[in-house]
Amino acid sequence: MYTGTALFDLMLPGDSRSLKTKRSYVRPIIAALRKFEVSVAEVGALDRHGRTEIGVAVVAPDAGHVTEVLDACERLVAGRPEVDLLSVRRRLHGDDE
Repeated sequence: MYTGTALFDLMLPGDSRSLKTKRSYVRPIIAALRKFEVSVAEVGALDRHGRTEIGVAVVAPDAGHVTEVLDACERLVAGRPEVDLLSVRRRLHGDDE
């Protein structure tokens, strides 16, 4: 069994100066990521306007599938025109660890 995680650091548009506006950008991204059957949540920069960190976790029987799912998640987030993807941190955990 393999688990993979990805942490997406995002810059939100300049008009996200309130938490309500911030949520209006974050919620659709989280909803879109859930279509990949992953666990996903806003996990960082919760009190910072204009920034957010979204975490994704996936479990699969083989490392290749974990990598494919995380690649798809990264493409989705990077393809969102309303946000700038600043960085992605990934980890893969397997039976040998």
